[in-house]
Amino acid sequence: MLHRAQIRNWLGEIPFAADVYWMLRQRNRPRREHFSMERLRQALPRARQIVEPLARAASPGKEVLFFATLHYWIEQASLISLVLAAYGHRVTLMTLPYAEWHYRVDKFTQRQRLLYTRHLLAALEPLVSHQPMPELRALPPLPAALQEAVEEVTQWDLQYTLMQEEIDLTSPHHQALLELRRERNTFAARAALGWMEAKRPQGVIIPNGLILEMGAVFRAARFLGIPTVTFEFNDQREQIWLAYNSPIMQQDTDPFWPIWRQKPLTEAMYQRLADLENARRGARVWGKSQRLWQYVSAQGGEVTRRQLGLDERPVVVLAANVLGDSLTLGRNLFASSMSEWIRRTVRYFARRPQAQLVIRIHPGETLVPQAKSMASVVREALPDLPPHIHLVQAADKINTYDLLEIADLVLTYTTTVGLEAAMNGVPVLVCGKTHYRGRGFTLDPTSWEEYFTLLERILAAPRNFRLDEAQRALAWTYAYHFFFDYPRPFPWRLLHFWEDLKVWPVERVLSAEGRARFGPVFQMLTEPQKMLEAETVGSL
Repeated sequence: MLHRAQIRNWLGEIPFAADVYWMLRQRNRPRREHFSMERLRQALPRARQIVEPLARAASPGKEVLFFATLHYWIEQASLISLVLAAYGHRVTLMTLPYAEWHYRVDKFTQRQRLLYTRHLLAALEPLVSHQPMPELRALPPLPAALQEAVEEVTQWDLQYTLMQEEIDLTSPHHQALLELRRERNTFAARAALGWMEAKRPQGVIIPNGLILEMGAVFRAARFLGIPTVTFEFNDQREQIWLAYNSPIMQQDTDPFWPIWRQKPLTEAMYQRLADLENARRGARVWGKSQRLWQYVSAQGGEVTRRQLGLDERPVVVLAANVLGDSLTLGRNLFASSMSEWIRRTVRYFARRPQAQLVIRIHPGETLVPQAKSMASVVREALPDLPPHIHLVQAADKINTYDLLEIADLVLTYTTTVGLEAAMNGVPVLVCGKTHYRGRGFTLDPTSWEEYFTLLERILAAPRNFRLDEAQRALAWTYAYHFFFDYPRPFPWRLLHFWEDLKVWPVERVLSAEGRARFGPVFQMLTEPQKMLEAETVGSL
């Protein structure tokens, strides 16, 4: 007996079967499934009414490709595209109407999703052109270099989806996921490559730019040398991260640091950063965020020292990341993975009882229980921990900032704990490609040999490696600009998008108030050189 999915796949192979069913049964009905954009359907008429006269009056802008997949990104991209049209830009919104990235959908359902998206986004025309990616034909083969880049994206997709660094390809589930992601990423890269070669847009805008089809399209745009902006969001509402010609999740601050370091902090800037740090230390929310960085307020370093049973031997804190976050993908240097780095570090300290190692599992692991815990990586390396190695679990009532207070050395991969340790004068060994590495206030080994040599030197005389006043000032300067200037003002985050739209409807975003606040950032989406200009003249 055929399963329902098999029947729907078979129906999907029959020409126009899904189209006829859509016209007769689905066209004017809300979709009652995961892939639904009914709130966008309701919002578009009013948004179009606001944008239309502004677009007619605007000076001609640029030809821009905006790529979005997954229904929530498509919703946000649709309204961003309309705002760009109000500024005079000619935007083509290219969509790939998936609701899921990690399992297959039968062809009949997927065809219906395409028809639904095309019908709904027809309301954008002619202000914004809509190009459904699945309808592109005569796709070019991928050049070898681009195929290799797509393969890298595919490997990251597995790590992101499974929330594991080390993938077992003997597992049928892992192998099936690999094949699915490779197939979808290759199609997206080929389709985007063919369209961009023919149309040659002046710019490309892509969410995230690191993983899934978004990463594949980013690689195609960069292969053709087309200026590309990627974007993502931090924990603060009304903020956006932007990157030019790099995936935003890599947080490349190289272009900005030469400018930032020339801008000394005022007393007000120091106080603002101190307020943020005190909120994190005190397990309080800060600004327009609801995120707690710690689950227990700081009790003081000496309380924590007694709680863990630490003595006067040097204390080394290893601060782990959460696996699966796209902020951690593609960050390896001399270690093949963060897991390998942790295993080798733990084994190293097991043979050196002259120092005490405290492994701090990231509190954020409590939010993603499906991710492989770094605690299990520690146990794999050392099933029985010696008394001088202490494992602080994600949910333990220990405050990370208390650990920094008593630390003689901090070891990090990419977590910002390393940046905050340097602000407090603690020497930091950075072992992954993180944004604050190489800024003059961290120790940055490039090989295992250099890493272990540095460890030996620091453990022999930890006080000799404390940061001096100039290095601490440099760390504070970097931290201020990273936390407060790197994020740009933006009305709508992906999370809570529809709640944000109530606060900042399209008419308010395009009012004099909205243009003054957000106009420069909408300009950066199409003129990315404005990012550096904004840093040169001051914070937004």
